[in-house]
Amino acid sequence: MTRRISLSRLTRWGAVALFAGTVSTQPMVQAADQFIGVATTRLGPLANIGLGLAGGWLDYMQLLNDRDGGIHGVKLVWEECEFEYKPDRNVECYERLKTKGLPFWNTFNTPASYALTDRLPQDKIPLMNVALGRADAADGRVFPWVFPLVTTYHSANAALVQFIGQKEGGIDKLKGKKIAFVYHDTAFGKEVLPLMELQAKKYGFDLLKVPVAPPGAEQQSQWLQIRQQKPDWVVMRTLGVMTSAAIKAAQRVGFPADRMISGWWSGTTEDMLAAGDAAKGYHAAALFGDGPNFPVIQEIVKRYYSGGKKGNMPDPKLVGSSSYNQGVSQGIIMMEAVKVAMDRYGKGPVTGEQVRWALEHMNLDDKRIRELGATGLMQPIKTSCTDHEGGGAILINQWDGGKWVPQKEWVKADRSVVRPFLESLATAYAKEKGITPRDCSKER
Repeated sequence: MTRRISLSRLTRWGAVALFAGTVSTQPMVQAADQFIGVATTRLGPLANIGLGLAGGWLDYMQLLNDRDGGIHGVKLVWEECEFEYKPDRNVECYERLKTKGLPFWNTFNTPASYALTDRLPQDKIPLMNVALGRADAADGRVFPWVFPLVTTYHSANAALVQFIGQKEGGIDKLKGKKIAFVYHDTAFGKEVLPLMELQAKKYGFDLLKVPVAPPGAEQQSQWLQIRQQKPDWVVMRTLGVMTSAAIKAAQRVGFPADRMISGWWSGTTEDMLAAGDAAKGYHAAALFGDGPNFPVIQEIVKRYYSGGKKGNMPDPKLVGSSSYNQGVSQGIIMMEAVKVAMDRYGKGPVTGEQVRWALEHMNLDDKRIRELGATGLMQPIKTSCTDHEGGGAILINQWDGGKWVPQKEWVKADRSVVRPFLESLATAYAKEKGITPRDCSKER
């Protein structure tokens, strides 16, 4: 039996709040086991997203243990730490769990990722941020310990604007248009503003900035402003209740949902269900396929949810939701990094330094994705010393009132716009911190 300490039962009923961001018992980790620290946010303003992320990740690790005996026969054991989407609690979770031998840390929180950046070289623990965190860390020459894998916020935002251009008949047709940017008024929301301003200048559209203070359940003034300004499109960068509140407010002022588009955190299945009929027509980027019809998801359903069995999701109907599938996909990526490290350093528990090497040598290609039962669920990822992103594409889906409908194949960001911008940010950070960028030609 897997020796895991999980709050999966407690968190279903909200009892995790009693522990103020920590778990009450410790995992019985054996020397031959691979320890994994799991940051969860099943409580607080992003609980609707966090439940799926945690459920998918934990179900996938349980699948590896039950089906394969772990990774290369090394059992996975884990300890959860609930942080309620509070950056300070996330950092506390990291500081406590790193004493147990973290091979990596996934914050699920952009502010916490910024807060931890300078600690990583001393701790020798890589930060594995799938589709979140500081985007300039895509430049591995400056950020050897930070990995904003799959797609950075900046790449995704550039692709959103490209999609809007396609809908208008060509990117040149954006000239003279007006795009409103409704954003979470935090570091997460503001991060892509400079790139939006650069795109506005390049493509000739007017940019209307509309900040929303979290949690954002009330947005009357913001949407009155949008009604007055009459933008052609609204790009959303919101989180949790802020997203469904924005969609409902848009409907009240008469702004059409099919002229709204967002990144993945603002376009979950859970958000659409919460918004109800107002969400029909809404566009959102996705990094992972939606629905249960992928072999790996089907195997999880069969093992842990059929016949009245209960996995790590409190609502089995949401197995296959956008957040759940992202949790499974993130689990795949994280556990593949552990596997690549074991392939090189030996079939036993691996360290943060070894996983950092693996994260710069990942080649999650179509063949491997098919072997994992995830074809169509995720895009290929190939990293290097210089490229810590490894993907750079998004899917665009449209909500039809009950499910997401794909609009196009994978949409690649324009690297000629994004990469120089990210490199300039990384260069500025290196200068500020007195960092000499690595010479990647000497890395092996």
